[in-house]
Amino acid sequence: MISSGATDELMVVSGTAHPALSAAIVEALGVKPGRVHIRRFPGGEIFVRYEENVRGRDLFIVQPTCSPPNEHLMELLVMIDAARRASADRITAVMPYFGYARQDRKDQPRVPITAKLVANLLIAAGADRILCIDLHAQQIQGFFDIPVDHLYAAPEIVKYLRSMELGPLTVVSPDPGGLKMAHAYSMMLHAGLAIVGKRRIDDQDVEAMQLVGDVSGRNVVIVDDMTSTAGTLCSAAALIKRNGAEKIVAAISHCMLTDLGVERLRSSAIDLVVTTDTTPVSIPKGLNMEVLTVSNLLAKAILRIHKAESVSSLFDIPPR
Repeated sequence: MISSGATDELMVVSGTAHPALSAAIVEALGVKPGRVHIRRFPGGEIFVRYEENVRGRDLFIVQPTCSPPNEHLMELLVMIDAARRASADRITAVMPYFGYARQDRKDQPRVPITAKLVANLLIAAGADRILCIDLHAQQIQGFFDIPVDHLYAAPEIVKYLRSMELGPLTVVSPDPGGLKMAHAYSMMLHAGLAIVGKRRIDDQDVEAMQLVGDVSGRNVVIVDDMTSTAGTLCSAAALIKRNGAEKIVAAISHCMLTDLGVERLRSSAIDLVVTTDTTPVSIPKGLNMEVLTVSNLLAKAILRIHKAESVSSLFDIPPR
């Protein structure tokens, strides 16, 4: 239970993973960014020192654990530990992108469940709460024994897709695991729904095998929570195009494209990639991409958590 004076002073600090997003969040909140000094020792170890008093503060640390994930995760843990030892009243790890989320189960012998390990590390470091966007799997929330506020990028993405006036539209899930997400988008966009069955060849290559649903003569939005090598997206888009689709838009919450992913998208059937700035995104040359900001969404969530208000209204999308 937070004491009555515990949330009198809101403080938002940034790690080095995504300072641009952190700056946009504090600007939306109308507060000054918390001052923290972060550097590496010559051997690569991380040093953190808060340059102002954090005692009794409601502290929010903004740090997506994107590439390089190990560096950014360890930096976040050190920041949490430093804040705990400096007597911050409550520490919320704001992780717009939660790294290691794909390793959420044992799907073969002798492998780790790294998403659970990361949850354990965050709790052991002293985090009191987690704020994230579009976890790869909903069950990751259950890996934590502290509150998790799980937001969705859909409100921002759907508003943009509506503005495109795509006409006859079908939302496609590029794999069975994303069907629930695709169904939610189809309901919000009043669109049809389809799904692609796939076979994963290795970490970088995917074969789209079967399309269930009608895309012929229709515009298509392929929705997914994350992409890096774009194998799933491009394979699904090729199958969809062969089945008579018109314009194809990919809507991705977290876009962390590798060089291979960029090359695949450039030569794919996808006409536009719509993503968010949950991780740092630079638009590659020759790729049609729109980057939407989640800074206002995160700022509203931070303020509601700070004031002990509900964040569920942030999931609502006004009707057309």
